[in-house]
Amino acid sequence: MAWTYIVECADGSYYVGSTIDLEGRISQHNLGAGAAYTRHRRPVRLVWAADFARIEEAFAFEKRVQGWNRRKRDALIRGDWAALPELSSRSWAALRARS
Repeated sequence: MAWTYIVECADGSYYVGSTIDLEGRISQHNLGAGAAYTRHRRPVRLVWAADFARIEEAFAFEKRVQGWNRRKRDALIRGDWAALPELSSRSWAALRARS
């Protein structure tokens, strides 16, 4: 089983990753052996995860979520699927809301 996950860092920022060993990967982040981004923002806390059949699928979703803004990631973490389309930076609703 593969995972895409989001951790919240000690500074409040999010880190998005993918792995085949979720528990081990979170532990690595907290031990300072994870990504350079989280190394200086410990401790991290798992706030969202989804499982995938293949690591390629988890990695593709990781890359997709990495491109999302903070509000869209917050909606994903809350499980607010209905809000995701309107929070897209390129959506017409988002553009009208900025005007």
